[in-house]
Amino acid sequence: MGYGRAPHILIVGGGYVGMYTALRLARRLRKDEATITVVEPNSYMTYQPFLPEAAAGNLEPRHVVVPLRKVLKGCRIVSGSVLSVSHARRTAVVQPQLGDSFDLAYDILVMCPGSIARTLPIPGLAEQGIGFKSAAEAIYLRNQVISRLDAAASAVDPAVRRRALTFLFIGGGYAGIEALAELEDMARDACSFYPDLNPAEMSWVLVEATGRILPEVSPAMGLYTVKQLEHRGIAVKLNTRVESLVDGRVVLDNGERFDAGTVVWTAGVKPNPVLTRTDLPLDDHGRLRATAFLQVDGVADAWTAGDCAAVPDLTKGEGATTGPSAQHAVRQAGRLAENILAELRQQPIRPYEHSYAGSVASLGLHKGVAEIYGIRLRGWPAWLMHRTYHLSRVPTLNRKARVVADWTLALFFRREIVSLGSFADPRAEFRRAANGSPAAVAPATEAAGVASADSEAAAHRS
Repeated sequence: MGYGRAPHILIVGGGYVGMYTALRLARRLRKDEATITVVEPNSYMTYQPFLPEAAAGNLEPRHVVVPLRKVLKGCRIVSGSVLSVSHARRTAVVQPQLGDSFDLAYDILVMCPGSIARTLPIPGLAEQGIGFKSAAEAIYLRNQVISRLDAAASAVDPAVRRRALTFLFIGGGYAGIEALAELEDMARDACSFYPDLNPAEMSWVLVEATGRILPEVSPAMGLYTVKQLEHRGIAVKLNTRVESLVDGRVVLDNGERFDAGTVVWTAGVKPNPVLTRTDLPLDDHGRLRATAFLQVDGVADAWTAGDCAAVPDLTKGEGATTGPSAQHAVRQAGRLAENILAELRQQPIRPYEHSYAGSVASLGLHKGVAEIYGIRLRGWPAWLMHRTYHLSRVPTLNRKARVVADWTLALFFRREIVSLGSFADPRAEFRRAANGSPAAVAPATEAAGVASADSEAAAHRS
């Protein structure tokens, strides 16, 4: 592996794997042993398991993100996107946020760009839907739900009121269930501030194409979760698909039709498409082929882990791969960094092997489900386990302290119910003033009961 100089390590992606790998390498590398560059479109890493609590107002959104420049001292951070990679030439093409793209040479590649939302060609989805993978989307959804309560409380037309109070979630995995449960819990609590609204008027609907939700837990725990959601008045529609969402009119394959003012898409993820613009081997699902040592299969000086990689699961036998979870990503990052260090120092590397400890999910304030090493927990104990586990996983003492402070304050004060809808398009009012347009009706409160086209477009761009 002689490079004749300190090798340059390029880490593509600053998510779980990218940030944790860079952090451990920066701490363990000796001076002049190697240099590290991290290329990431955002200047921060988002701790996604806390997004539902951020959306519900239990956590300050800034406290669920970790600023890369503050944490990765000694690393070069490039705010931009990798357009393509030619590993044969050890070169990546990078598009910074401003200016022209440029070639970035490297010696060792860590490919971990993560995943994006896996969508389907459903008419109206692109125009009506919002995902749940970023802090911006969590903030938007919180503002959207509260603004729909505001609109419904002020509406005269029953149809407008009904549409505003209908919230559709598509996808019954962890992201969908936790986002739905936390936001419904927040909206129910907020209704106490609206004398003209009854929580029973709200319609929360979960549509899942398969026969069960939360596939990571046992069928019994999945069924328990369905019963808990239904007990709260949430309609859970299993073995059901959405056929159309045009103009907010929901059409299901069972013939049911209704209007929804809010549509949230959480129906899975797929590998980042940048992988198709590399000369690295991919599997049938578009993931990088990886070995148990977290090396790209058959390629020297190329490493990978996380959602974008098909990493063999040594605890489950031949052909099994690890799931796209934060639990695996954080642990893989540690093993990945240690193996790179071992390679640089010409020491043996070790395979990644981790038995899945279990799963925890929040279903709102003081409610949850958990299955840890075969032990099933429900209600308050599961909710406490959820918070305890994820607090231990949040990087840096700074972030842990801020999260605990938010939770402590929440014990004594109720959640705020203010919708800052202008965050979606902060220049809208200025544009109207500059164009001499009347501003009597704000876009977020139009009679249609949905966000304006400008707000929707801004939210999707974020």
